[in-house]
Amino acid sequence: MLGTGLWSSGAAHAAPALTGDPFSLGVASGDPMPDGVVLWTRLAPDPFAADGLGGMPDKPVRVHYEVATDERFRKVVRRDSVVATPELAHSVHPEVHGLAPDRVYFYRFRTGTAISPVGRTRTTPRAFSMPRDLKFAFASCQAWQDGYFTAYDHMAEEDLDLVVHLGDYLYEYGVRTNKRGVTTDPKFHTETLDLARYRLQYGLYKSEAPLQKAHARFPWIMTFDDHEVDNDWAGAISQDAGADPEVFLKRRADAFQALYEHAPLRHTQLPKGPDVRIHRRLGYGRLADFTMLDTRQYRDDQLCGGGTSADCEGRFDEGRTLLGAEQRDWVLKGFSRSPARWQILGNQTPMGQTDLDEGEATNVFMDPWDGYVAERNRLLAEARNRDVRNLVVITGDRHQNYAVDLKSDFTDPRSATLAAEFVGTSIASGGDGADMTAEGQRFLAANPHMKFFNAQRGYVRIHVDHQRLTSDFRVLPYVTRPGAPVSTRATAVVEDRVPGVQI
Repeated sequence: MLGTGLWSSGAAHAAPALTGDPFSLGVASGDPMPDGVVLWTRLAPDPFAADGLGGMPDKPVRVHYEVATDERFRKVVRRDSVVATPELAHSVHPEVHGLAPDRVYFYRFRTGTAISPVGRTRTTPRAFSMPRDLKFAFASCQAWQDGYFTAYDHMAEEDLDLVVHLGDYLYEYGVRTNKRGVTTDPKFHTETLDLARYRLQYGLYKSEAPLQKAHARFPWIMTFDDHEVDNDWAGAISQDAGADPEVFLKRRADAFQALYEHAPLRHTQLPKGPDVRIHRRLGYGRLADFTMLDTRQYRDDQLCGGGTSADCEGRFDEGRTLLGAEQRDWVLKGFSRSPARWQILGNQTPMGQTDLDEGEATNVFMDPWDGYVAERNRLLAEARNRDVRNLVVITGDRHQNYAVDLKSDFTDPRSATLAAEFVGTSIASGGDGADMTAEGQRFLAANPHMKFFNAQRGYVRIHVDHQRLTSDFRVLPYVTRPGAPVSTRATAVVEDRVPGVQI
């Protein structure tokens, strides 16, 4: 497949004359391994072109790339090219191998006389080594119209090995006004439903300088949640009333293709129509494994009308699944086989119970794991039964920060704590937010396993070593105007072999 980086044609595919910067959407790297990474860029001199083609001609174009050990490219270790094709919106995903483990590299692209910004990436340690530590940040939920992406400016200045993005990279909603309240071009006003429109929406989001800065600074590990396709979708089911399943699957196929075209994903994540294998596992020596989940593509539909419910008994049904049987078995086998000291699950929707009722009733959201209780309980129990040393779940979706003990039975506060969960807030979704809200007060009162709540914007910074995992909730006081400072609102710790959160 041209553009994936697996092979390229011997034809010249000379760069055409372009009127704008073909690298307007920046550069990125992702899915780091001990011997290499995948690189990404998309040629788009006009990312807001209404047809979604980025201002490129309808023909293949050769893109050259270099990887070096220094930022000035005096010591180039890899030099090659790949062909960007119209079929993939002139995006390229060269997979670079043969690099040294646990080392920083720099990369850049060229087409014709245009040269891209320089990106920085890093390989992971050798597979069976025990690195001293791991430093990463995770983020999610970046509704463009809700605020500035200032959090990424601060993230780019952190000392990190990688970044994990847990979904809602974009939102499918139409955008009528920009962050300053000015009406946008009408082509952005409609909901995102087809490939051209998804490409246009990604062009809008990826034009944000702070996002480009964070992509260019670290390798990213990415998955998706619902808004990359449609709010609260479940398997082949749209939550839009009366939606035709065949029409929705075509929409899903378009959304997945546009995601691949705009993310540093490997060829193994290239969609096949409406299907994509996004769940995968990446190791960091024997210190940590990242197991990235897919909680959308294989799930049963939400029960009891979605939303919240206090009397939806079906959520306890043994047969209900969020992961699908094949993915669940893959996760459990990974628990048994992995030598890693820390098992980190990249998860889209909160796993811990979030009861909204301070009284005797249990009123929970149907979309996250609270709507699929038996599978949650089985996953956590199997982690214990298969001798997972330390299970930590990192989660997005909720636009709030939590630190949570994951219990064997959430109906009994005295039941065993089996793991820890850190839910991270949004980059921008929801606007400025607040340190504490009325809902947060209810959550803390109704959920004794919840140790911390905050509803400001930002990201979570994590440091892992042999003895503990430390989670810093990095927050901004505002995002509806630029220039916000960042601070650490709280720090939570998980000690080796001590399940649960200390704060």
